Order: sequence, then C-alpha cells, then structure tokens
Amino acid sequence: MGENILDRFSLRGKVVVIAGGKGMYGKQVAEAIAEAGATTYIASRSLPELERIAAEYREAGYDVTALPLDLGDERSILQLRDAVMEREGRIDALVNNALARTMKSWDADASAFAESMKINATGLFLITRAFGDEMAKAGGGSIVNIGSIHGMIGPDTTLYEDTPFTGFIPDYFFHKAGMINFTRFTASYYGKHNIRCNCISPGGFRTEAHTDVFVERYSDRTFLGRMANNSDVMGAIVFFASDASLYVTGTNLPVDGGYVAK
Repeated sequence: MGENILDRFSLRGKVVVIAGGKGMYGKQVAEAIAEAGATTYIASRSLPELERIAAEYREAGYDVTALPLDLGDERSILQLRDAVMEREGRIDALVNNALARTMKSWDADASAFAESMKINATGLFLITRAFGDEMAKAGGGSIVNIGSIHGMIGPDTTLYEDTPFTGFIPDYFFHKAGMINFTRFTASYYGKHNIRCNCISPGGFRTEAHTDVFVERYSDRTFLGRMANNSDVMGAIVFFASDASLYVTGTNLPVDGGYVAK
C-alpha cells in the first residue's frame, strides 16, 4: 500500500508564504496553513499587527513568522523572497491573499483606480513571478490565489437596497476577474516546472457590519442558506497547497455555498 491519503494533506516539512495573513480570509488562510504543519510566513504592510498575530500562533505551538511586504514596491517583494530563501533555502507554496481596497465607489478619483492597479494587478504579477521563478529552480511548488465570486459575476443590486452597502466597487470586480484568468496563464507558464497554480473564489463572508436584511437576502441566494464563516476556506487552501492536489492546476474553485451555481 502507498502513502495514507490523509498524509497528502499534511504540510509538514513545507515552507509556505502568505501575502496577507489578516482580514476576512487572510486569518483563516494563515491558521489553516499553520495547523497543517507548514513553516508559515505571513507578510504585509501592517507588520506590527502581523507580528502580534504571529506571536499568538507561536504560543499555540505553530511555526509562524511575520515579515514586511509592500506589493506596490518590487524591491519589497524581492526582499521578502530573499529573506525566506535565506532562512529556509526553499519555498514550497505561495498564497496570494493581499489586497488593497483603494476605491470606495464608481465615482472615486482615477488615482484610486491607478493605485489599485499598481498593487492588485502589477503587484500580483510581480510576486507570482518572483516566487514562481524560485520554485521553478527547485522543480516544483504550488501557487494559490484568493479570488472572489465577484470575479465571476456582476453585482446584484437587489442585495444592497435600503442598506449602507454598495456592490459597485469597479476595481475589485476588475482585479478578481483578472486573477482567475491570470491563474490559468500562470498554470500554463509554470506547468513544465511542476508548479501548480489554482484560485479559490470565496463567497460573502458574514461580519458584524452586515445588517440582518442583507444577511437574509444573501443567504437566500445560496444553496446552503448562509454566508461564509471564519473556517469555510480552510479546507480548500490546505488542499491546493498540499500534495493532495498534485494533479490539479489552472482551476478556479468557488467556495460560496452554491451562490454562483444557483
């Protein structure tokens, strides 16, 4: 008999870098990667907060380190890659979870869209290239992009009627849709180096800011009848980062309770 199937989901002995590591999905992504046994690096511009989060993980017995990262600065991206390589000598997986929310509405100044493009598009490409090229030298790895169902569909105006929210944030829809096809491009480009690239597109994450009306409307639009919680993405991220997905690449997995399938 071969390796136990559950062992393939383990990340023990692997080095995983997460761009991001806090926020709605970042925290559960980092928690899942660390719990699965990886030597975990979380990185963003909010280093003091990340340091606090990393310390909490270490107290719980996990190997988590916080490092600085500014996706709008290629030098910062290369410094992060070099810092991890110097410490570990390898990088097995990269999770692209960082996101700058620079636009608040359709009427936002053009500079906000430009700043979003610099971080969420150019930054995504630069960090993928920097870490992907390093994985290629080693002969394999996994890149996981955290997208959104808003990269797959347009905004549903009926969700937001008589609520303080709006779905009309153009750069978010633009970049999350681009991320899905960039996932396919990256999977094709690095496939010969045994590097997989996949995307996870979560649905709406319930927060305290959501009104009861919004939660009810959104839940009614899913097969499972609820919004996402603080653990729903954990299984998918471990699958894509681990050897359990060695023959899966170029895919986009909605984790949305059936929202886009309804």
